[in-house]
Amino acid sequence: MKYFVTVNGKDHEVELTERLGQLEISVDGASMDLSVADVDGLGQFAVVVDRRAYGVSIEGDTHDGAVCIAGSRYAFEIEDERERAANAAARARGGKGGVVKAVMPGVVVTLLVEVGAEVEEDQPMLILEAMKMQNEIKSPIAGTVEAIFVEAGQAVEGGAKLVSIKAPAEEA
Repeated sequence: MKYFVTVNGKDHEVELTERLGQLEISVDGASMDLSVADVDGLGQFAVVVDRRAYGVSIEGDTHDGAVCIAGSRYAFEIEDERERAANAAARARGGKGGVVKAVMPGVVVTLLVEVGAEVEEDQPMLILEAMKMQNEIKSPIAGTVEAIFVEAGQAVEGGAKLVSIKAPAEEA
């Protein structure tokens, strides 16, 4: 799986691949020999990178936090491929209404809104199951559900129209 990691404002692409029970990692295209051991279950880890050992403390959550290594603090943000695609679509709309599309193929498990419903930004609108994981598809803006293009149980392709949202400014 590919992750997009920003550390102290600098972007990196991290790819994790499992092969024969071993985890392979590459950062910005360069392979790394990495092992991690949880020290105390409270965010303290022993990390070995290319035969160099580090004591690492992790604060925050998997999306937004900080890592402390030898007294130096590094702020980080992480997005996986699906989150990056969904967030890019929301950023491209720039707060305007429009069609929310599936970022990957899947099956619509549940519809959580109906036509005419008022939604808030980041409010879940439907559940899409993809790769055996259930993903909440959230509204990128506050507005009104203008149309729903899918129904529960329906299989959809990546890029398929799911829901259309009308922004408040567009409603006048």
